[in-house]
Amino acid sequence: MSDSDGKKTLGLRGGARPGNVKQSFSHGRTKNVVVETKRKRVVVPKPGASKPGGGAAPSGDPSRRPAGISDAEMARRMKALQAAKAREVEEAAEREAAEKAREEERARRRAEQEAKEREQREAEERARAKAEEEERKRQEAEEAAKRAAAAPAPEEAKPARGPANKPAPAATPRKQDREREQRGRGKGRDDNRRSGKLTLGQATGGEGNRQRSMAAMRRKQERARQKAMGGPVEREKVIRDVQLPEAIMVSELANRMAERVADVVKSLMQMGMMVTQNQTIDADTAELIIEEFGHKVTRVSDSDVEDVIKEVEDTDEDLKSRPPVITIMGHVDHGKTSLLDAIRDARVVAGEAGGITQHIGAYQVKTDGGTTLTFLDTPGHAAFTSMRSRGAQVTDIVVLVVAADDAVMPQTVEAINHAKAAGVPMIVAINKIDKPEANPDKVRTDLLQHEVIVEKMSGEVQDVEVSAMTGQGLDELLEAIALQAEILELKANPDRAAQGAVIEAQLDVGRGPVATVLVQNGTLHQGDIFVVGEQYGKVRALINDKGDRVKEAGPSVPVEVLGLNGTPEAGDVLNVTETEAQAREIAEYREKAAKDKRAAAGAATTLEQLMQKAKEDENVAELPILVKADVQGSAEAIVQAMEKIGNDEVRVRVLHSGVGAITETDVGLAEASGAPVFGFNVRANASARNTANQKGVEIRYYSVIYDLVDDVKAAASGLLSAEIREKFIGYAEIREVFKVTGVGKVAGCLVTEGVARRSAGVRLLRDNVVIHEGTLKTLKRFKDEVAEVQSGQECGMAFENYDDIRQGDVIEIFEREEVTRTLD
Repeated sequence: MSDSDGKKTLGLRGGARPGNVKQSFSHGRTKNVVVETKRKRVVVPKPGASKPGGGAAPSGDPSRRPAGISDAEMARRMKALQAAKAREVEEAAEREAAEKAREEERARRRAEQEAKEREQREAEERARAKAEEEERKRQEAEEAAKRAAAAPAPEEAKPARGPANKPAPAATPRKQDREREQRGRGKGRDDNRRSGKLTLGQATGGEGNRQRSMAAMRRKQERARQKAMGGPVEREKVIRDVQLPEAIMVSELANRMAERVADVVKSLMQMGMMVTQNQTIDADTAELIIEEFGHKVTRVSDSDVEDVIKEVEDTDEDLKSRPPVITIMGHVDHGKTSLLDAIRDARVVAGEAGGITQHIGAYQVKTDGGTTLTFLDTPGHAAFTSMRSRGAQVTDIVVLVVAADDAVMPQTVEAINHAKAAGVPMIVAINKIDKPEANPDKVRTDLLQHEVIVEKMSGEVQDVEVSAMTGQGLDELLEAIALQAEILELKANPDRAAQGAVIEAQLDVGRGPVATVLVQNGTLHQGDIFVVGEQYGKVRALINDKGDRVKEAGPSVPVEVLGLNGTPEAGDVLNVTETEAQAREIAEYREKAAKDKRAAAGAATTLEQLMQKAKEDENVAELPILVKADVQGSAEAIVQAMEKIGNDEVRVRVLHSGVGAITETDVGLAEASGAPVFGFNVRANASARNTANQKGVEIRYYSVIYDLVDDVKAAASGLLSAEIREKFIGYAEIREVFKVTGVGKVAGCLVTEGVARRSAGVRLLRDNVVIHEGTLKTLKRFKDEVAEVQSGQECGMAFENYDDIRQGDVIEIFEREEVTRTLD
């Protein structure tokens, strides 16, 4: 813009405060500063500018300053101008510094890339030079062999004439030409060196930056060899065994066949499939392509990852004797653990809550005769069915403990069934023989009902009368076990990869996931990599039943294994693998398969099933709970016990079960679902307790499983709707019907049986058919409203919202009562 004197103005900063500050130019030289305010445009003299009369014009000169502008305002405006200029200079300096830093970064990266390429070229150059040297020596050897074969036979047969040491023949012209060519090539390389180093392109004779790969060099050598042998020879096609999964990418298929991707895509397009190299095709289509290219197909699946742990057949020479595995089974409180304590000379039962065994334990005992025995102690409570089943599956001999004063009980029958299902021999130990009320003959006769015939009853099953308290009969029991083990001839191969079964698993605070493993075959060493169920790991430490660390564990030896990445399920099989990659792949496959199985089990396959399931869920009340236990076997037993609680109206839903302490995550899940948390032999950590108190989540602790089951059953019973029962209290016959103004029809009745109450419900019967059911509006005797009328008395009744009453109808009077229901 222009001022009144015709001077051009150039804006410095549009946002300067308090006005817009601009510079005024006249003939290319800065003279004044123009400050535009909201009200007026002020021309401020530039500091140091000469006055028309010479000298600097003072900033406070009234003749040069517009009216109404004070010295302070002028100074403030000059400071704003100077600050604007200073900011502009700083920003320009910052931009210059940033640009310089970016340029340095680009230069550094470029230098690193050049250095990397230079090292790569040098490595390829050395490899190429070495290959050329070997090829040159090979060609010289072949030419020497050809010349020796072409030499005349008579001369070779003639005796050497002249001196014995004949000088070597002169080089042939062909050889001289080759040496000259090599010298010339070497000279050219010397002339074309860059930075004092030989490049790969120069070494291979390439033009410019074009370089030949090792595969190209091999193809060149192959062509030269075929030409020397008398013409081109067609290469024989290599038939490959292509492993084909259930789905494969086109590029991967071409790579496995060693064919060009373009050829594979072309073949697919000829089949009518417009695909690219990055698309996936199914196994059937890929099989057609493989057969078209002349290769062989080997179909594989995801489950093939477990082939590395297939059972290995052992020869008779590798098998060696192993200790027997004996499982102690029987009903709760029949003295199983006490009997094992007497054999081991230990006191395990004293450490169990409630005096009953709630974990499955594994111990080794060495008898006075030097025989080593492995014992498994299983719980006898009804909730531990799965534990007893696992104990029977991994054992060689079952010792059935029956109390002489209690005879055969439900868990005794279950133990007999487990032993029969596992096909293992059984020894009956009749315990508590020292008690006065002991009756061992009753035990023997009761066992006959379950097809267990002991030797004293002319059967084949050994029976021993023992007393865990006095030690009576223990030697006879051990002798019977040793005899049975000798008959079985138990053997295993200790010199192979270990295989075992998880007896128990838990999450220890200091040691992490810990699994009690019974080695069944092979030897488990410290440092072995293994897979067990959906978990894998590396053996960090092995701890025996006495708490001592050991380096290895052979067949029939129970040990605690540390080093798992998660807590396995009790009953999982442990297998040692060669590499950690194999173990991880197998564990991931098993985890995925288990997840798919759980999803398929809980999903409805059709719309009708989905609607039916939704309808059932609407009518069923659920009690959600969270369960945390100390070991995996206890958690599994609790979950199975919870599934048995309930009926068609109410059920218990276990939202989550696991091992280890109750954490803040568990409390958060319980709070979101409105569920209590049950801890079995575990406690909540400090943060979980604080969170539970803040959010009002109930945490209950238990050490005996049947206390937990009873409490959950009582809580689930509270969800049951109360049962409504009707109680008939009387009958009344209508003798006359009256019409009362403001009331309606009133029945004059005679109570023929029981009592008529004002608060009771009534039914109107006509010819023994229910016509109406409701309540009474009024019940009068004479003119008074009464609460009840006894039998044989007359009264007046009026129905609530119903007037169709006739003479001769019968009124049935009843009361409803709610009965609280419980789960049996």
